[in-house]
Amino acid sequence: MAKKAVATLQTGNSGRTYSKCIKMVKSPKTGAYIFQEEIVHNDNVKDFFK
Repeated sequence: MAKKAVATLQTGNSGRTYSKCIKMVKSPKTGAYIFQEEIVHNDNVKDFFK
């Protein structure tokens, strides 16, 4: 049988306090849409999307 390797980098609930947020932003130079990605603390997610 095959072995299943599981790697966890989380210790308790501290690993779940950040989220990766992606939003579409219109570029002022070209007018094309670009994606802005950022890792944000869960308390600041709503501020990122404003």
